[in-house]
Amino acid sequence: MQGATQAEEQSFLIIGGGITGLSLALELGRHNKSVTLVEADEHLGGNIRSVTEQGWHMELGPNTLMAQPSLYQLINSLNLTGKAIFPPEASRKRYVVKDSKLIALPDSLKSALKSPLIGFEGWRHLLMEPFRKPASHEETLAAFVRRRLGQNILSHFVDPFVSGVYAGAPERLSAKTAFPRLYYLEQTHGSLLRGGIAQIRYRKKRRAKDHEAGFPEEWRGKLVSFPEGLSTLTNGIRHELERLPNVRLVTGSRVEKISRENLTWHAVDQKGQAFVAHKLILTTPAHVSGSLLSNINAELQSELESIVYPPLAAVVLGYPERAVKHPLDGFGMLIPSKENKQTLGVLFSSTLFPQRAPKGHVLFTCFIGGRRNPAVNDQSDEQLVNTVSSDISQLLDIDTQPVFTKVARWSQAIPQYDIEHLARIAKIDKIAQAYAGLHLIGNWRDGISVGDCIDNGHVMAQTLLGTETHASTGASPSSNER
Repeated sequence: MQGATQAEEQSFLIIGGGITGLSLALELGRHNKSVTLVEADEHLGGNIRSVTEQGWHMELGPNTLMAQPSLYQLINSLNLTGKAIFPPEASRKRYVVKDSKLIALPDSLKSALKSPLIGFEGWRHLLMEPFRKPASHEETLAAFVRRRLGQNILSHFVDPFVSGVYAGAPERLSAKTAFPRLYYLEQTHGSLLRGGIAQIRYRKKRRAKDHEAGFPEEWRGKLVSFPEGLSTLTNGIRHELERLPNVRLVTGSRVEKISRENLTWHAVDQKGQAFVAHKLILTTPAHVSGSLLSNINAELQSELESIVYPPLAAVVLGYPERAVKHPLDGFGMLIPSKENKQTLGVLFSSTLFPQRAPKGHVLFTCFIGGRRNPAVNDQSDEQLVNTVSSDISQLLDIDTQPVFTKVARWSQAIPQYDIEHLARIAKIDKIAQAYAGLHLIGNWRDGISVGDCIDNGHVMAQTLLGTETHASTGASPSSNER
């Protein structure tokens, strides 16, 4: 490519240094493959951002990780298990707002029977759930839940959960794609209740296998972080990669052009620096991947760029502990859309991890925007702070203004798995398979959580390593050559 500096040819070129790209590079690097990972930002880890200011320790992206065997294996392999911390048992309580009051989610059958979040009408619908037939067509999550579980469950459980996890709307998300486990239970067992009972038996067997594989029982079902935040994990991966002589990390390098020449992939960044490899893996957001592939296939670009990412802002607020009348005895609160608040949800960050706030103070991590409020990008930091502090002051009985504030914006935050998302992914895969050595992964497919991204990076590494094994033995790779 004219104007570009010469580059040494690598086996694998990974563009995107979020947790997916880092996990992929680590697995390939540990198998002695020559890997170059290129990231536009100086920071590695994508949306994982742990920040400390004036004694306040904040997460501006994901706040915790759910302990799973694969996550434990990664943390253990980086010698970080001794640094892992877990929230206190008291934080297991979750609140949902109903009629401007915080109501704890039921944690037992007895509390569920009395819960105002379900009510008589909710129970009437729930008791009929096993007798409802599975759907024969793709449904929105709202339609699925309303049909099987009723409007109360949709309004007080699913709607706030979707706002908190996806920053999305159940009326637009696909039940099959966004919540595949629910879809699987209905399709396999004909009922969520019967499926749930079957899953209890399965989990007992899985528990025994996990124990045999070395997954500690004390980690099971726990949320995990580190004293310095989740960036401890991404920094640990970075340090491991920097020790591998076959891995090259390049940060502050925004790739602007990709081409395919002589059966190899070529990329050039904003400085004219060139990268060449046999296999190209894009782990960037879908719209970024689409833009990078504009010279390769216009239809592929269009399909990738059609995946919606609503904006989201994290608003971090600190208060004197004495100013907050609510006991903050839980994980946080979710706010259903019917409450007509702009704030989506609030984490009681200093309850989860007391060292996150200076002594005598409490810390909240609040989220605003998403599909409920896409105009969040048009509001100033001051406006966002005023809106969120007003919302939570009413709900948590706070009688003063915050003494610490910080706003982090994500103009395109979380990909939305809308109706026909699976069909779009299949189309993307079909087009991409025509270009040998091209692979596309990220949280826009196969799960949005950090754990999903780690697993997907690992799975892609195994796929790539398997393809190389086939090639070295003369077998044909599964993807088409062109």
